[in-house]
Formats: sequence, structure tokens, C-alpha cells
Amino acid sequence: MITFDKIVNKLLKKWWKIIFLNDIFEIVDPEKKPEYATIVNKTIYRLKSENIIKTIRNGVYIIPNKEDEKLNEIDLIEKYYFAFVKKYIVENIWSEYFISGKKSLEIHLKNYSIPEKLVIINRKINKKVFIWKYQIIFKTITAWKVNLFQKLSCLTKSVEIQWVNFKISNLELALVETSIISDNLEWIDIELISKAIKKYAKFFEIEHFYVIWELKYIMAFNRLKEISKNLDEKLYQVFLDIIKKNWWLFIGEWLRKII
Repeated sequence: MITFDKIVNKLLKKWWKIIFLNDIFEIVDPEKKPEYATIVNKTIYRLKSENIIKTIRNGVYIIPNKEDEKLNEIDLIEKYYFAFVKKYIVENIWSEYFISGKKSLEIHLKNYSIPEKLVIINRKINKKVFIWKYQIIFKTITAWKVNLFQKLSCLTKSVEIQWVNFKISNLELALVETSIISDNLEWIDIELISKAIKKYAKFFEIEHFYVIWELKYIMAFNRLKEISKNLDEKLYQVFLDIIKKNWWLFIGEWLRKII
């Protein structure tokens, strides 16, 4: 059995400050034998009593520095929010993902505030994880029973937030995603969309919009057409052209919503 000092050394060598119960099991008992469960629990108790780890929620811990020792669980969650997000991403889907929707567009606009809901598009799973009041929503996207992840993943970019690397929707996809109403309780953030259009109108890669409309986002282009009408004539004409070329799709989508 590994000694307590070696357990501590291995934990402190981890790049992540966020530790899950599985991480401790893998150090103490990689095979996760039932007879070692008590030893693992006693190890966790000692790690906490010696302030080597601090509990955030059941089975989730943080390796605190001196400053962290003065913070409560909520402050720690908010301080290390993006590290928590990356940890959950790695644990659930590893590298096949991207941050989607409104938060993605906010990141393009250099807004790194914590969202109440963070949507993570991925290939395989649909589930929700709560970190205090904050939701991480793992979501797949299909159209005509076809998983769209592979096509959408070509419309992403990498960014660094608080020294953590993430993949997010590219600017064009983020704009379109933000124009979608995904459930009846949500609303379109016209102010955010307008801000993005005003700031980046000259920098949008127009060909990406023509790729995106083929996938799923039909009604979003109609909303973008209306929003851009008085903001940028060139972009308005792009969205209008997409609608004119594919008018039957917009009618079909409209009929599905009223039937």
C-alpha cells in the first residue's frame, strides 16, 4: 500500500488544482477494490484535516494555496470556475467538444464572466452537471437523425481562459447559435448579438455562414437578418441571400412551430 507522504506528493504534482474522488482512488487503489474503500475514506479525511485538500462538494476537492485557505466553497468555485469546467470536460468527453452559444460569443467579446448555463457540444453524451448554482450542459446536436458534431467541430477555434485551453464556436457559429431559442424559458440576447455585429462586421468569414445554414440553424438566420438590417448592410444582404436561396426551409420550420 502506498504511503501517505507519497499520496500527497502525487497529488501536489498534478497540474490540475481540482481533484475528484476517482483521482484519489487511482493513487491509493487503482483497481478500486472494495476492501480498500475504508482506507481511501481515511486517506481523504487525513488529507482534509491536514488542509492538503478542501471539499467543494461530495467527491470534488481542490488543492488550496494559502490564499485559498481563507475562501469558502462558493468563492473557490467562482475563482476556479474554468478549471472546474475543463476538469468535467476531460472526465466526461476528453477532447471532442466545444463551448457553444451565448458564452462562446461573449468569450469572443472578451467577456469571461461565469454563466449560469454553459453549453458544451460534444459527440456522445447529454447530461447536466451542477457546480453550486452553475450548470454545465453536455449536449449532442443532430439533424435528420445525423450527429452534426464532426461538421460543427470544423467551425471552432482554441482560446485560453485563466491559463486553461478551451475549444469554442468560431465567431460566425457563435453568432448564429446565440440567435437560437433552445427552450421556452430563454430569450434572444439582441444586445449581445448587436454588439458582436457592430464590432466584427468587417471580420466575419462570410463563407462560414453558408456552411452553417446547411446544418441546422434555419430560424436563426431570419432573426439575424432582422437584427443586422439597421447595423450592417453587407451582413444583412448575406442573411437575406441565404433566406432567399432556401425559402422553403424557412416555411417548413415556421409550419412545424405552429402545427
